[in-house]
Amino acid sequence: MSKDTTSEHLRAELRNLADTLEEVLSSGSDRSKFELDKLRSKANSALRETRARLGDSGERIAQTSREVADQADVYVRENPWTSVGIGAAVGVVLGVLLTRR
Repeated sequence: MSKDTTSEHLRAELRNLADTLEEVLSSGSDRSKFELDKLRSKANSALRETRARLGDSGERIAQTSREVADQADVYVRENPWTSVGIGAAVGVVLGVLLTRR
């Protein structure tokens, strides 16, 4: 699943959860106990699904971060002087940008 598709699904689920919770909160005394129980059940279900989805996404992000860090480590070990040059260039650019402010 692509990153854009995953983030779109998460946004949709969070919107759905927010809508459900708003519906529960706005429907105070004008609804029957049965309808309120039904809305609470729907809100709990949406909350559980969203938490599970966010947990899965967090795990994927952590795994991807570890893989990128490992790849960067391998690159730096194989190309130490290139890495020093890149680091120096980034430092110079940041220094120039920060002194302009």
